[in-house]
Amino acid sequence: MSRGFFLSLLALTVVVSAPLSIAGRAHPGWSPPLGPDGHPDLQGVWLNSSATPLERPPALAGKQTLTDDEVAELRRRADRLFKNTNADFPAGDAVFLAALADIDRFKSTTATGTTSEMIEREFDNRTSLVVDPPDGRIPPLTMEAQQRVAAARAHRQRPAEGPEDFTQVERCLTYGVPRLSGTNTGAGPLGYYDIVQTPSHVVLFLEAIHEARIVNLDGRPHLPSTVRLWQGDSRGRWEGKTLVVDTTNFSARNDFMGASDHLHLVERLTRVAPDRIDYQMTIDDPTTWTRPWTAVIWLKKSQARLYEYACHEGNLEPRARA
Repeated sequence: MSRGFFLSLLALTVVVSAPLSIAGRAHPGWSPPLGPDGHPDLQGVWLNSSATPLERPPALAGKQTLTDDEVAELRRRADRLFKNTNADFPAGDAVFLAALADIDRFKSTTATGTTSEMIEREFDNRTSLVVDPPDGRIPPLTMEAQQRVAAARAHRQRPAEGPEDFTQVERCLTYGVPRLSGTNTGAGPLGYYDIVQTPSHVVLFLEAIHEARIVNLDGRPHLPSTVRLWQGDSRGRWEGKTLVVDTTNFSARNDFMGASDHLHLVERLTRVAPDRIDYQMTIDDPTTWTRPWTAVIWLKKSQARLYEYACHEGNLEPRARA
């Protein structure tokens, strides 16, 4: 399997939805339904289909939110660029950035991949998923991380000598934790979460590579520091109406945006409306970024069912017959 081959397997048509000015907005004073244990019920299928970019584009520096008219204009531009075309899989930030730039070069009408399901990109008034730092930008890499990333890039430029030279994504093993739009295939057809909840555990079942993150709620301590896992070791607790998931013990092979095995992730899931969960994640790795940073994803309630995501290690590019 050649590097990056899996990226050529998907193409999709993008349908840009109306801005979330009213629908999907948090409901002040609304209380979520409770499960048998008295905690908020988060169960069901939820979708991250946000068009909001991970980082605030330089053109919007200092502007945390857009007006409804500005959002409507972005949506009109995105419709013109992508609607009714065979647009090559515009993952993550691509739809928003294309609409912001309003440049036809982002448009593709020659996609050769298999069209996937219709995905609606939700435009809202936010200009970045990153909420801290306030400038909406991910903090700079440390010097150590810059050297680590450069070494990894150089390593990947040479021919692979074995499976260990491929990433976990290329081997269809895991897309890593956490999932963020535009950074590690966190949106679009791979943005579905199926949440299953019991008094002692919460399971975040992810469509991509049909992974299941099992979060213990029984107060047990983290695993010994010598045990390292691709998805880390997750422990959960309830703080009022918010499920807090604390994850440590990451393997260096997790490869989240160049992070090391010092990565510490704190996630907060709060159901703020019948059709929305605010999913906040704070990423801290002092060997990678100069300070912790936080992003917020809005998960939208979905009636979809999750099916197998057909990706497996060992896929080969088709060869012409003699």
